[in-house]
Amino acid sequence: MKTRWVGGNRFRLLENGEQFYPAVFEAIARARREVLLETFILFEDKVGLALRAALLEAARRGVRIELTIDGWGSCDLSREFVDGLTAAGVRVHVFEPATRRFGVRLNMFRRMHRKIAVIDGELAYIGGINYSADHLLDFGPRAKQDYAVEACGPIVGEIHAFARSAVRDAPQRRRFGWWRPASRAPMGAAASAQRADTAGTAEALFVTRDNHECRRDIEHQYRVAFRAARRRIVVANAYFFPGYQLLRDLRRAARRGVSVHLIVQGEPDMPIATIAARLLYDHLLQAGVRIHEYCDRPMHGKVALADDDWATVGSSNLDPLSLALNLEANVVIRDRAFNRSLHERLDSLMRESCKEVPATQAGRSIWWKATVGMLVFHFVRRFPHWAGALPEHRPKIDSLGQAPLGDAAATQPAAEPPR
Repeated sequence: MKTRWVGGNRFRLLENGEQFYPAVFEAIARARREVLLETFILFEDKVGLALRAALLEAARRGVRIELTIDGWGSCDLSREFVDGLTAAGVRVHVFEPATRRFGVRLNMFRRMHRKIAVIDGELAYIGGINYSADHLLDFGPRAKQDYAVEACGPIVGEIHAFARSAVRDAPQRRRFGWWRPASRAPMGAAASAQRADTAGTAEALFVTRDNHECRRDIEHQYRVAFRAARRRIVVANAYFFPGYQLLRDLRRAARRGVSVHLIVQGEPDMPIATIAARLLYDHLLQAGVRIHEYCDRPMHGKVALADDDWATVGSSNLDPLSLALNLEANVVIRDRAFNRSLHERLDSLMRESCKEVPATQAGRSIWWKATVGMLVFHFVRRFPHWAGALPEHRPKIDSLGQAPLGDAAATQPAAEPPR
């Protein structure tokens, strides 16, 4: 369990694609040596094409680029889209690629769900926003509400080491179990983290989830914050269906006088997400938790704050897929200014775009709903252990393009690729 906080960082909250995409594309345009990018979804729409153009331009001027996508979330990219990248020298890695069988995809429970970008080991982006047009307001009523952060400072060294280790070892990670970066950071990464200039006053933890050493690290950070909270907790999460312990910590916080607010989907992109969350409403309402359904459009955020100086932003939902199956990454931030900025945006969301669930809704059905919810959660949570008997249980990475990242790439500009 990671508990060493890294100080001297600065974070900028980015809301939706309107703020996120220009920031990332501009950073890629300024890249001198290296771009490491992981995403669950990359669609071949105007956002995906803009990202591809930015990566191609960077590759042509000699920047080394490693792009990792998920085989489930990014399954429909055309051959022309991918071949154009690899021809320019971009290394494209696909987590759990799988062909359709009778028109059906069978790899839905094996997801690389992280959204990370690291530019030159100096600037990092992490959050819940994918590269697709449905994160832009002009997509229409189904556009998603979401968040990410831009990070600079020593914490970028840790994110950089993690991302480099993932792509460096990708072709070899085909053994039984779930793919994850090597536990040993690549040479030069730790030194890079120590050399990073102080950028601000924020302390941070970079926390990941895999199915080996880090099974519950993100969930643990949420629970520590909930147990320590004395004044307020605000959780905005797209798919809210956590286990008993996290629910218990939320209820206990509300009962000891903490103002606890939960923002969930009211206009879901997946109706089952709202059905599952509503199984838990009575259980939470009776303890004093206030529940707000975001009704403007689908909520896709995965953020939370506690008191005046704790916050987290990342890719992890609070549901069985994220807490028990997916590969996830969050950043946990201790900084009053960032906490205040996030709280202002979430408070505005609750006041202007949410419908609060009345506390009087809690009724006699509380126990059977809570019991059904817990049984469903733990059934899904233990699914990976039972799934071992299914075909194709060994996750793999297909790497397209040139050889995987070596240690020298962290400090040396890449050679000009063939045009």
